[in-house]
Amino acid sequence: MALGAERRWILGQILREGALMAAAGIVLGAAGAWAVGRWMRGLVYGIEGVDPALGITLAATLLAVALGASLVPARRAASVDPVVALREE
Repeated sequence: MALGAERRWILGQILREGALMAAAGIVLGAAGAWAVGRWMRGLVYGIEGVDPALGITLAATLLAVALGASLVPARRAASVDPVVALREE
């Protein structure tokens, strides 16, 4: 903010980073669930694959929680007075 960034830019940047990290975790988790599901299908008779509706619901819920968790630090970072921040560093 001391270099000219606006409050909404800071909020957007931190929320984007949180969403990117959550999306990466969701993709890695989905790949792991798919691999374990295929492995389990070979070991246990009658086991089905991963339910797509459940996977989409869980992914959306995890993304919403991650964005909610990113909102607190984003608001804190956007509300810091630039003069105070520069004086402390």
